[in-house]
Amino acid sequence: MQIAILLYDRFTALDAVGPYETLGRIPGAQALFVGERTGPYRNDSGSLALVADAELSDAPAPDVLVVPGGPGQIALMENGPLHEWIRAVDAGTTWTTSVCTGSLILAAAGLLKGRRATSHWLALDQLPALGAEPTGERVVFDGKYVTAAGVSSGIDMGLALAGRIAGDTVAQAIQLGVEYDPQPPYDAGSPDKAPAEVTALLRERSRFVLTGEE
Repeated sequence: MQIAILLYDRFTALDAVGPYETLGRIPGAQALFVGERTGPYRNDSGSLALVADAELSDAPAPDVLVVPGGPGQIALMENGPLHEWIRAVDAGTTWTTSVCTGSLILAAAGLLKGRRATSHWLALDQLPALGAEPTGERVVFDGKYVTAAGVSSGIDMGLALAGRIAGDTVAQAIQLGVEYDPQPPYDAGSPDKAPAEVTALLRERSRFVLTGEE
């Protein structure tokens, strides 16, 4: 089973690495980083690079597609070779997935029309214009399309999908193997829980959060 994880300049690292560390541990799975070119792609802060070992044309038929989010998503909203590849591989995938604002790329490629989907909470309001129905859920399944909310939710998505693919026992073994047992020091991980002043602060910085610019 091949899992193709898309890379592009200014992606958010955990959006890609969370699914890699969960889905990539399914027995018999091969996780492959792909990009429009081979070589390193820098994350949103420019301080970390992941390497694409394959070009898009080298992965024409993955079983699972993962599209991460990040500020670089903004440059990938226009129709072109990347959208054509996404649509082409989607025709044969068992699962087509995204994390954070990666759902905006899927939606811009026309794959989420009329479907329930999620994204980073600061970007949810962009989904309707792209034909999708936004939800505030952390992980959303709609047919073979699986979208995850912001950044860390890619781990949850990977585990949930691993359960669908390989069964609950395998998924739980993966969770135990990565010791994913969240006990955060604060209960501020969603806009519904965070103090009003924290939500306001992040909204003020939303241009930085979503574009990496100040």
